[in-house]
Amino acid sequence: MTLYEDLKWRGLIKDISSPELEKKLNEEELTFYIGTDPTADSMHIGHFSSFLIATRLAKYGHHPILLIGGATGLIGDPKPSQERQMISKEEVLKNVEGLTRQAKQIFGFEVVNNYDWTKDISILDFLRDYGKYINVNYMLDKDIINRRLDSGITFCEFAYTLLQGMDFVHLYEDKGVTLQVAGSDQWGNITTGIELARKKNDVELFGMTMPLVLDANGVKFGKTEGNALWLDKNKTSSYELYQYLINTDDKCVIDYLKKLTFLSKEEIEAIEQKHNEKPEERIAQKALAHEVITFLHGEEEFKKAVHISEALFSGNINELSLSETLDGLKDVPNFKATECTLIELLVNNNIATSRREAREFLNAGSITLNGNKVTDENMLISKDVALEGKAIIIRRGKKKYYMGLFE
Repeated sequence: MTLYEDLKWRGLIKDISSPELEKKLNEEELTFYIGTDPTADSMHIGHFSSFLIATRLAKYGHHPILLIGGATGLIGDPKPSQERQMISKEEVLKNVEGLTRQAKQIFGFEVVNNYDWTKDISILDFLRDYGKYINVNYMLDKDIINRRLDSGITFCEFAYTLLQGMDFVHLYEDKGVTLQVAGSDQWGNITTGIELARKKNDVELFGMTMPLVLDANGVKFGKTEGNALWLDKNKTSSYELYQYLINTDDKCVIDYLKKLTFLSKEEIEAIEQKHNEKPEERIAQKALAHEVITFLHGEEEFKKAVHISEALFSGNINELSLSETLDGLKDVPNFKATECTLIELLVNNNIATSRREAREFLNAGSITLNGNKVTDENMLISKDVALEGKAIIIRRGKKKYYMGLFE
């Protein structure tokens, strides 16, 4: 299977600027770039599929450059419905540093910042050297701009597509870049760069976009949408990422395997067959979680995520360290722990609605404390019985967890 055929099979090609690109991808060694604006200090899973394209193409001999938009991030790519809120220069700089470090660590390719070649260009030079080549009517035809005409679009946002086009031209002139790859929402900006290069440099550059990765509800992954899964494990732990991926909807999981992993067509088709035969075993979801987490954080982080998940599912909290426990239960109801009896703890922290209900739970063996079943309502709860003197973990029934923390 050629590179182009593999990308098509995985559903990673939405638009290409020229049919000639297929041959170039299969037979030449292109220098290409893919970029992101620093709206946060970490990429999220929505970036992951797009940035994986750098690794995919590199495996076939192409040369990736990853661009962090320190300049374009100060402006903001226009949103379809409203003006994007600007972020401060200080925050942009902080985000650039975080993304640069992350991109080098995860993907290992050359990283550039468009602020480096944009900061010294005066407004007059920008208008003369770039603005004169792009007709206003051409810009008005861009989908994202056209959709904002009724509600209004600022000149600042209007000029964004020209700034990104300038990046493409600069990278062509400075590093021999002839291809830009991006998510499908960047098609208008890519074609502006191609048009600018054609008029300014009399050269044909190429563009390719990928479909955006969507969740089961058809919503793209991202910070704005409120469903970001961060690639930084300090923002989204390997356990949290594991929980999301292991619970991936059946209708999405094979598509994710194609887009988010390097498993071969034969491997994915074999997984799909097994998954369809026994969907309750979540074979495809387990493969997805293993591949993504191992690529991002390593095998040990994946094993840790599985360990935490299995311990919490079985109720064997005592198998976990305090840090693992806090990681796995960070989103459960929590309370400030104080010295009291067990029944007081249950009632005072809404684990039971009354002393009567609390006794019913205890008599039925439905309450565990730090992984151990407890029945004595007068048991003294103090730092002496807490995990490392800090945490009290109550499980009610099979799944309902509560966490108390001593100061």
